[in-house]
Parts: sequence; C-alpha cells; structure tokens
Amino acid sequence: MSAEQRESHGYNELRGEGWTRLLAAARRRLERTGGALDGDIGLTGPSEAERRTVIGITGRYRPETAKRLAVPLRDLDGYLYDRYGTGLLQTLGRLHGPLRDRPAERADEQARREQALTSAHSSRLAGQGWFAAWLDRVAADGTLTRLVRRGDAPLLDAAVRVLERLTGDGDHRTGSPYRVPGVLPLPVLAEWATGDTKALVPGAPLEQLVLRALAQRAGDGRVVPRERAGRRALWESAGAIADDLASQVLVLNIGAEGDTVVCDWLRDAADFGIPFRLTLHQLATDPVVPAARTIYVCENPAVLRAAAGELQATGAALVCTEGVPSAACHKLLGDAVRAGARLHWRADFDRAGLRITADAVARHGARPWRMTAADYTAALGEGESTPLAGPPAASPWDPGLALVMEESGSAVMEERLLPALLSDLTCA
Repeated sequence: MSAEQRESHGYNELRGEGWTRLLAAARRRLERTGGALDGDIGLTGPSEAERRTVIGITGRYRPETAKRLAVPLRDLDGYLYDRYGTGLLQTLGRLHGPLRDRPAERADEQARREQALTSAHSSRLAGQGWFAAWLDRVAADGTLTRLVRRGDAPLLDAAVRVLERLTGDGDHRTGSPYRVPGVLPLPVLAEWATGDTKALVPGAPLEQLVLRALAQRAGDGRVVPRERAGRRALWESAGAIADDLASQVLVLNIGAEGDTVVCDWLRDAADFGIPFRLTLHQLATDPVVPAARTIYVCENPAVLRAAAGELQATGAALVCTEGVPSAACHKLLGDAVRAGARLHWRADFDRAGLRITADAVARHGARPWRMTAADYTAALGEGESTPLAGPPAASPWDPGLALVMEESGSAVMEERLLPALLSDLTCA
C-alpha cells in the first residue's frame, strides 16, 4: 500500500463512529491549551465502537460496563503517528482544518482591548468624570470585547474624536469638520470622524457609543432614550443635529429685524397673526434677529393655536417648543436674548416640564411664566390629572413647586391654564 493510499484509508477510518467524539474532544482540549499534549481526554457513556478504539490506542482492556474512558493525549498522538504516519496535531489539521490557539487569541484580544483603552484614556477628556465612567462601563459590560472581536475596535477611538469635537475644540491633529455656523449635522460629523457619512445613523455602533457617553455626561448614567425625540434632544444637547431641516420652531408674532427673505416672511406672518415655522437651516444660513423685546414661550401647540385664533396679530410674541426645545428653538431664542429680548417661559406641570424650564432659566436667563406652586395648586383643583411619570425633577426658581407636585403625584398640562395665559398675552 502506497503512502497516499495508507493516508486516505486511515483518514476514512478516523471519520468513523469510534473516532468522531474522541478526536473532537482532543481538538477542544488542544485549542484550549495552545496545542500542549499534556493530560488526557475522556469519553462519557462510550459506545462499543469507541470502547474498542480506546483499547486499541492504550493497549489496555476496558470492560463494557465502563461509564467513562480516559485517553492520554500522548498515547493518542503516538498511536496516530505509528499507524497513519501523522501525529495528533497534523491529523486534526488535515481532517478538519488548522487548530485555533485560544490562549494566543485571548492574549491578542486582551492586548487589543488594552490598546483601545489606552488610546481613549489619552484623550484630553480623560480627566472628566463622565468620560472616565463611560469608558469604565464600555470596558466592563462587554461592549469593548464585542467591538474587538468584530474588528471594530477603532470605533472607540472614533467615538472619542466625536466627543472631543462636540464638547470642545476637537482633535487639532486632524482638524475639525466643516460646519455651517451654529450647525453641526451628524453626517458631516460622521464623515470627519470615520470617512463614512452614515456612521452615526440611528442604531449604528458608533451612534450607540457616543449617545451612551452623552447620556453619562447629561447625568442619565447609561440610559439612552429609545424614542427618536429623546435621542435627538441628547444630540442637540451637545450641539449636533441629525437634520437641520427637520429641526424646527413654531412662532407667532415674532417679527424680525433685517433684510433677508426669512425676515420678510416673519414680518408678513406677524402682520397677519399667522403661525410660522422656522427651520434650523434657515436660522443658520439666514440670520434672524427677532424684533420683539418680550417673548413668551409655551410647550404645547394648543396654546399657540388659541392665541393665533383669538388674539391674532394683537397678541404678544409667542414661541412654542412642542415638547423638548429643538436646536432651532434654542438658536432663535438665544439670538433673541443676545439682542436684548426677555423670555417668559413655561411648560407643563410635570417632571419633564420642570427640567425644560430649569434648563431655560440656566441657558437663556428666562423668567418662569405662571410656573409657581400657587399656579400649580390652583390649576390642580380645576380638573382631573394624570400621574407624574419619569425621574423626579427640581424647580430651582420656586423649590416649593417641585415639593407640592411630588406630594400630589399629579401632572397638569398647560392647556388648563389657557384663559390666564391668553390674558397675559393680551396685556403684554
């Protein structure tokens, strides 16, 4: 029998019932130990064919009643070499492909993890508590390991570059992305950080990494909002937007100073008391300075709709945030404040409304508008209310408001205050 015939005959035999589980166990053991031929492997509940195979390898009789058969790896290696001309490692490789060196893989994986973390910790943000906490969680919860195993470890470095760009001057070694003044679109940011304009689309690994960090920075721990509006607000809190055309603000009787097309539209709308929508793109490319020196801000479109219907052009300037203020809303009102306007701000009497109002006070120096404990108590007694939801919030401008809201456990939407609000807008 030629060497080739011998090898072919042997390998066919090794694919039989008596060998299949034994060689599979040997492969698992050798891959786990990096190919070391130390120790033995075992078969539990061996078949008759397996029992005869083990007897042939070891030269020792094993009774039919044996529940487990052990085979030293060196005996198996020697048997295969003597009978088929190839040792255990070479035989397994020819039968089912090269063996994995799992210890080496683990060491390489750990080295790549450490390299990614070392690079991230070299960021100028490393001294900030939220950044360090974010990295600790990414390393501890398996996120970084999954990135490394997929070959996506560079995404952690890309996430750091995005965070540096959003929270400061960016990476001076690579420059900063082009941006329209006041606008940082996510596709532009993604292309700058990775070369791929879609790297920050919803659900992408990089988007998830960055949003987790921004949630940590905002004080929400590892919680990233599931709903689109919450994710948009998280991006906008750091100065980035998904779409500068989708980011809008609803206004009434704002008027404008300037000779631009958008200013003309605003003046015409104010002259007829018509509600008007502005996009962030318009505000960024065609600057608007509101003519009004006193601007009221509400949360719900029903208030603005009522003002437009009953007061028309005679009412005060009114801006509606439609929930969490958009980037367009913040830009319009920020520009108005810098031009000397005074903001009177209100939202629903719920925990989200308290946070929205507190942020407006801190960010724009706004004055709360009918947002006192007395206003809440009076409105609470005028109808049924829904339970408060979400994490508790403070009311720094009137600490008693948050306390009485928590005591009652009820939310009051601002539509219940509509007669008083319209009266304020009429007298303004």
